Amino acid sequence: MSLNNLKPALGSNKNSGKRLGRGQGSGKGGTSTKGHKGAQSRSGYSRKIGFEGGQMPLQRRVPKFGFKNINRKEYVPINIDTIQLLIEQKRIKKQLKIKNILELNLAHKGDLIKILGRGKLESPVEVYAHKFSKSAENSIEKAGGKVIKL
Repeated sequence: MSLNNLKPALGSNKNSGKRLGRGQGSGKGGTSTKGHKGAQSRSGYSRKIGFEGGQMPLQRRVPKFGFKNINRKEYVPINIDTIQLLIEQKRIKKQLKIKNILELNLAHKGDLIKILGRGKLESPVEVYAHKFSKSAENSIEKAGGKVIKL
């Protein structure tokens, strides 16, 4: 090996093609492939995100409506008929606590839970949740159970 046959390792040299802006003799001098005048020919130009060449951008074309409340609390609904089904399957006995709800994969850790009144409850159950609908509360108490709000 000698100095006249040294080569960079394969893939290490990323400068492929002609160098721009190195005089007329290089073939890529003058405007350096940027065309004449206009924003893209100037130094320091950076295109805005979503710029579509002067066409009205998508985020401005799409109609906007509604309102997103940042203080909204999202509850995971569990109906009375689901609780009755769990009792029939002997997966819960006298209590339905948050711990049981997580184990039964009805909600995830940190979720707020609301009990809704669809269906009929026939067994007395102590139900722990963050919120209850009026009909669910009545249904649980009518069956002889307890409503415990967290």
